[in-house]
Amino acid sequence: MPDITEQLQQQINEVRSKGRKLAIVGGGSKQFMGRDISADRLEVGGHSGIVNYQPVELVMTVRAGTLLSEIEAALAEKNQMLSFEPPRFGDSSTIGGTLACNQSGPGRPWWNSVRDQVLGVNLINGKGEKLRFGGQVMKNVAGYDVSRTQAGAMGSLGLLTEISLKVLPKPSTTMTLAREMEHAEAIRFMNARAAEPKPLSGACWLDGTLYLRLSGAQSAVEATAKHWDIPVLQEGELFWQQLRDQQLEFFAGEQPLWRFSINSSAPTPALKGHWLLDWAGSQRWYRGEGEMAAMEAHAEKAGGQVSLYRGGDRTGEVMHRQQPALQAIQKRLKHSFDPDALFNPGRLYSWL
Repeated sequence: MPDITEQLQQQINEVRSKGRKLAIVGGGSKQFMGRDISADRLEVGGHSGIVNYQPVELVMTVRAGTLLSEIEAALAEKNQMLSFEPPRFGDSSTIGGTLACNQSGPGRPWWNSVRDQVLGVNLINGKGEKLRFGGQVMKNVAGYDVSRTQAGAMGSLGLLTEISLKVLPKPSTTMTLAREMEHAEAIRFMNARAAEPKPLSGACWLDGTLYLRLSGAQSAVEATAKHWDIPVLQEGELFWQQLRDQQLEFFAGEQPLWRFSINSSAPTPALKGHWLLDWAGSQRWYRGEGEMAAMEAHAEKAGGQVSLYRGGDRTGEVMHRQQPALQAIQKRLKHSFDPDALFNPGRLYSWL
């Protein structure tokens, strides 16, 4: 695919000159996230392609509109992977949207997040300027690590055009263990197993069943499975893929979906509804109605934050409230990158 950075830059400058706003749209698979906004659509899905891939160096540079499926196919040929297991919410999911929405899969606590794997980015800021941050090699960052501020910014800090990422070899062996277990017991059990020096790469509880994934050298995986003495789940790979892509029955339906990011050992908030525990208990999904303020109180009591991930009222705030000092920092950062609030105004917070 051709490099259309100049074309995108021209579109941005034209809209800015008219005093209008832009809603960045890549593959469109994550449009349900964030607040509803009204702005001109800036289609960036056509800006795609693998720019550079060095398997020996474990580094890949891609344009932001590149499909996850294209990236993963190229990596699979070298027996490598995106270790943060990016969720696919459809065939059109892109790497730019994955970074902008800070999306990582079941292996997040053990294999790091998309934010952790970013080496550098190219972007166009709200003044129509092309900027570059970070690099294409694995080394310590000097100064402000601006590249990683893009994780979770939902496009509010500029239009991503290129992303350089660390990649990893695929584990030689993967095995899933499953056992029936009560909710509270599962929290204690997952935390205990996560504290052991074992090849754990996934820990989830749903509908009375605990799921543990082991990944690594065959000898280590088999020895751990024998030591823990938990039955092997034959269709384990399918379960983790459906969990990653939110294709399990739990995620179906119209009820609001809340994401709690809390202390992994904390008791689950006392809410009547359906729960799914992931990341050994540090990420907990809740299906049910609720008021944002009440949900925030539950999350803070458990040592974390909450967001209205999908459904519900998208005109109000959907992200956990920020303290005034943090709001001030975020506003200053936004103004530095996008002084006219051109990109995705209000999608992350109404005041941003």
